[in-house]
Amino acid sequence: MIDYDGRRFRKPDSDPHTVAEYHQEGDLVWADFAGGSVRRGSIAGTRAADGTLHMGYTMVLTSGEVVCGHTVNTPEFTVEGRLRLREEWERYGPHAAAGTSYIDEVG
Repeated sequence: MIDYDGRRFRKPDSDPHTVAEYHQEGDLVWADFAGGSVRRGSIAGTRAADGTLHMGYTMVLTSGEVVCGHTVNTPEFTVEGRLRLREEWERYGPHAAAGTSYIDEVG
């Protein structure tokens, strides 16, 4: 079973300073992040037995815009053995969009 507590993740193609540090208590998982165009972001949800995360998120951008949505993150491992999360996400409101992206564990 994957324990997310203390793991740090970032999008490989984003600002290298935008890192989310995850915390976990039981099946509850959450993280805060900031950097690049994100003034502050938070994500929280639950972990399934297979390590999949079901989460909701909000971000305040440097432009002052607020972005909200949800994501289902499925764990994978890179050839180097690092954890990678495949994100199936959806944003709501004026920023409505959906897609797939990845975040990689960083040291």
